[in-house]
Amino acid sequence: MVLLTESAPKDIESYEKIDAEVFDLKILYTWILNHKRKLFCVLCKDAKAFLKTVAKNVTLIEAAGGLVKNENGGYLFIYRNDRWDLPKGKVEKEEKVKEAAVREVEEECGILVSKLNDKICKTYHSYIYKGNVVLKKTHWFDMRCKGQLKLKPQKEEGITDVRWFKKGHIDPIIANTFPSIMDVLEKKKFIKDKPVLL
Repeated sequence: MVLLTESAPKDIESYEKIDAEVFDLKILYTWILNHKRKLFCVLCKDAKAFLKTVAKNVTLIEAAGGLVKNENGGYLFIYRNDRWDLPKGKVEKEEKVKEAAVREVEEECGILVSKLNDKICKTYHSYIYKGNVVLKKTHWFDMRCKGQLKLKPQKEEGITDVRWFKKGHIDPIIANTFPSIMDVLEKKKFIKDKPVLL
């Protein structure tokens, strides 16, 4: 995990510092992956401006998804690539981010979103696609679903399970998810202190 920050984190000794002047995601990505158990931080004067510079040097993909709550207080999670996740997907050409968020949630889970609320946050994560480093920017929205719809995982997208979890019973999610999903859960106050995922 790489933290872009304007001030040193309180547990700075847990991080290996990377100089902002030499940071190039295309070059450092594989090296960072090979150090899975390490945390990295880049201290910079303006984190947003720095992120824009990073994004210019790699392929940027816009995505959107949601945290869906049903009438019984359950929250919708999907199981994909051996981890718990939230439904999301790429924003198509000429599509608005909000439209993409609803479409992807409905397609991946077989439900109907009854209400789209405010944006929760944006997250970023990187991966290799066709030999190139990709930075995915995901817009997360708060959503609602009515009725007792039968959940249907979109298997062609690698989703093998879709389930509702109560807010106080998400330990299986926390134990096996992605750092970006933890950011969404922290923002929605599902967790107080975000554990470090290795």
